[in-house]
Amino acid sequence: MTFFINLTLLLPMFKSVLTLYIVIFGLYILFTRQPDFFDGEKTPATVHFLVDSSSKELQPFAFFSLSKKQYKIPIQQTFTRFTENETVQLIYETEHPQKAKLYTFYGYWITWQEIIASIVLCFILFQIAVGITNNPSPESLQEQLNYSPEKKRKYNG
Repeated sequence: MTFFINLTLLLPMFKSVLTLYIVIFGLYILFTRQPDFFDGEKTPATVHFLVDSSSKELQPFAFFSLSKKQYKIPIQQTFTRFTENETVQLIYETEHPQKAKLYTFYGYWITWQEIIASIVLCFILFQIAVGITNNPSPESLQEQLNYSPEKKRKYNG
């Protein structure tokens, strides 16, 4: 019986922690992307496979041109397969087009490292909230036990 009482007491706290987590994580994602989402330019690029000089294996590269200059960007992404001559969208900053990135939800907006770190952070925040509320001071506990809601009239008058 006490398990269900504690669970029902923790549900509003979990909603608060989850809401705080979503707001903070959303703002983190929006303002930490490189190249910057607000200042970045988007351009189409063509995928070609070339032998990588370090690994000696075929790797996908995105080729695009800006003002008569060609750029070659490696586009390695987990869980994504590319085909030869496939058109992809890149995002870049005009000052550093050689640092362009593939503009996709998974890869640009969110990565597996951020997903794992955010789940761990949410768990830690929830444990902190539970730890704070499960160990109230004796004065606070006495105040909560003595609390009786004030009777309010339906109409003032």
